Amino acid sequence: MIHLSPAVATVLRELESFGAANDAAESHRERKMLNLDWPAAEVLHLAVRQSRRRRILEIGTSNGFSAIWLAAALPADGTGSLISIDRDPDKLAAAARNLDRAGLRSRVTLMEGDASRVVAGLDGPFDCVFFDAARVSAPDQLARLLPKLSPDASLFADNVLSHPGEIEGYLAAVEGSGLFDSVVLPVGKGLAIAVRR
Repeated sequence: MIHLSPAVATVLRELESFGAANDAAESHRERKMLNLDWPAAEVLHLAVRQSRRRRILEIGTSNGFSAIWLAAALPADGTGSLISIDRDPDKLAAAARNLDRAGLRSRVTLMEGDASRVVAGLDGPFDCVFFDAARVSAPDQLARLLPKLSPDASLFADNVLSHPGEIEGYLAAVEGSGLFDSVVLPVGKGLAIAVRR
């Protein structure tokens, strides 16, 4: 069991319930939350915390569920930060409210726009990237990010087992770069983890 502060745990459980109910009732993909499954979020949190990541980039904010997990994994001394990108202003507004409620808003910069364009304008280095948006655009984003990654960078991607056809380009790009050791964990919808050699 992962021990989270009461504020963080409360918000995460509420978002888990809300996301499941919303996505079951909603037929339009754009209005779904499409949050990480809880077990995958726990693995992501522990991996980020254990490796002491300090500058994280998340592509695909939604309502802030995974951003809360990532921000809570940053160093307790306040030296870490997270940038999270989403194209939907309503979801970003919800994420801001949820991060506020969890007491983590000061650690997170929320950015609106097309992720590939936003990524192109960001300064590195990033020591962790979580890909959780449009899977088919992830290879382009990875290519733009490679020069901005730290020597020990970690990459994470969700939906590897649930959407193998859409994520295969990203997995091939990671492997083809020759820079990473990687593994796919059968947790949640499938979580890919890659660590720079």
